[in-house]
Amino acid sequence: MFTKDLVYIFTILEAIEKIFIYSLKFEKADEFYWENDQINFNATVNLLIAIGEEVKKIDNSLKFHYQNIHWKEIGGLRDKITHNYRGIDPTIIWSVIKDELPTLKIALISMLKKIDIENSLIKELINNPYYKHITYLVKNDEKSIN
Repeated sequence: MFTKDLVYIFTILEAIEKIFIYSLKFEKADEFYWENDQINFNATVNLLIAIGEEVKKIDNSLKFHYQNIHWKEIGGLRDKITHNYRGIDPTIIWSVIKDELPTLKIALISMLKKIDIENSLIKELINNPYYKHITYLVKNDEKSIN
């Protein structure tokens, strides 16, 4: 059950880790927004779009167990970014990074424990270079969720 959700969750977790990397050295929204000709900010916004799209695909009965997560708002942020690019408020994006993504990450890792996953599928996904920032999901010698 929920095996299809594994790829969505892995993709979201990878996006979260990349956002954390892109925003790590900054203390304020304005610094993050203007630094590096906005490359870090723009990459983050693109990843937030991906997160919002993938969240919409996760089975609702799985999301039901995590009502502290604002699932509709995550998808809604994706829609707002996509349709109003010039109107993106860097302080909102910064707040999402600092206040919302850590909670989402914890919920997604917890979700993985509810999914019946074949070890071969986990190994295949984790060995994919796309998911190189979420190898913490597996134990050192095993390919199973911690």
